[in-house]
Amino acid sequence: MAIREILTVPDPRLKQVSKPVETVDDALRALMDDMLETMYAAPGIGLAAIQVGEPVRVIVMDLAREDEAPAPRYFVNPEVTWAADETLPYEEGCLSVPEVYDEVERPARVKLRYLDYHGHQIEEEAEGLFAVCFQHEMDHLEGVLFIDHLSRLKRDRAVAKVKKDRLTRRSKAA
Repeated sequence: MAIREILTVPDPRLKQVSKPVETVDDALRALMDDMLETMYAAPGIGLAAIQVGEPVRVIVMDLAREDEAPAPRYFVNPEVTWAADETLPYEEGCLSVPEVYDEVERPARVKLRYLDYHGHQIEEEAEGLFAVCFQHEMDHLEGVLFIDHLSRLKRDRAVAKVKKDRLTRRSKAA
């Protein structure tokens, strides 16, 4: 396993639409393992493959709290098959938009279909943080960032903040 670089805005690769996976094989499982290790190191609770530069429809997630045992989840070719009309506002953040948080409103419950780590098809319903995180990561697979749900002003400020923070880190490292 290896920790990979997480792409940050305004990297144009984050706007790519990810392609479906043909088969769940050892190479894909190695990617998912790398993604999980990268997500834990960041630290985060969800990561889409495009965030590490791989434009394939793969998500990893772990919603376990710090005092709980890790509970990694893997989603290959995930899709939302149904979404509730009821919405839930939730303050979101993103590893590709570091140190920026804002409220996004999403469906409170969704039904999902995906392949797991071993290629088995799973269908389940998600609500609460699971539903929010899943939809956030699904957006990545469509080239959408959580800041795209915000006003243009907030989105522009978020991108400017990430750029400024990156320049500050580079000048301190030099």
